[in-house]
Amino acid sequence: MKMQRNTVLVVLSFFAIYFIWGSTYLWNKIAVTELPAFMLAGIRFVTAGCLIFIISKILGFSLKITKQQFKNTILAGFLFLTFGNGVVVWALKFVDSGFAALEVSAQPLVVLLMMRILQGKKIQPMSVIGVIFGITGIFLLVSQKEIIAQEGAILGMVLIFICMLSWSYGSLFVGKADLPKNFFVNTGYQMLTSGISLLIISTLFGEEWISPAYWSTPVITSMLLLIIFGSILTFTAFNYLLRIVSPEKVATSTYVNPIVAMTLGWYFLNENITLQSVIASTILLTGVYFINTKKSLTILSRFSGKRIPKKAEE
Repeated sequence: MKMQRNTVLVVLSFFAIYFIWGSTYLWNKIAVTELPAFMLAGIRFVTAGCLIFIISKILGFSLKITKQQFKNTILAGFLFLTFGNGVVVWALKFVDSGFAALEVSAQPLVVLLMMRILQGKKIQPMSVIGVIFGITGIFLLVSQKEIIAQEGAILGMVLIFICMLSWSYGSLFVGKADLPKNFFVNTGYQMLTSGISLLIISTLFGEEWISPAYWSTPVITSMLLLIIFGSILTFTAFNYLLRIVSPEKVATSTYVNPIVAMTLGWYFLNENITLQSVIASTILLTGVYFINTKKSLTILSRFSGKRIPKKAEE
């Protein structure tokens, strides 16, 4: 029963980071058209963090953590949210939501290389094939002249790539760091600390804060969706998965997110979907299969490295 219950939770968590998280690109794009990027992200995470603590107290969860755990949650929150998410929201001012999600889909490649370099982990033959598909898809994406010729597009692409590095390293850090055992409480600390950091950054950047009384209905709706689903629910699922499965498996969400983001951006924001983008998306999704599959190719030799813990392969 315990194994069955855990399996269902893992499946639901993957659904959250695949599809709900894919929707956040649309919600952020809608909100950032009216609100300053860092203020937007800061309010989102501070509110979500406070709500998580309130819910935790109601459910009887202990909020006590050690000094080391607190330091680790601050660092994890910075890698994932302060930098990894806050700057992406800022980049959405220059690129379409679907394009941003497609670029982020290169993250599994970065995670695999980081695991090889920093942890000495073997790279499975199927994962290598998946990475090749990923690189091919990204090349098809960024080589579209009609997209990269847009004003500020190059800046947006560079910012998102740097954020992807931060998020990838954070995935490895969280998998090994001493963090609160309760995933919900862990999420709350990361949300609150990163939200405060983002509001400080917003102030230092001189962003003009806009009162919620002047927000349009679409912005209010997007913010509520970002707080409840994009922050509380999905980020808790993300932190849970990082402790249950290997980081490169969790990173495959960045392959599915673009399909969701492109579809929603096209339907609600009239964002253009080119034939080349569709082909790139198809190739990237194929990479999901190769990175996730447990099958091996005996005709390909494996890279040397440390033995993969059995738990990490489950």
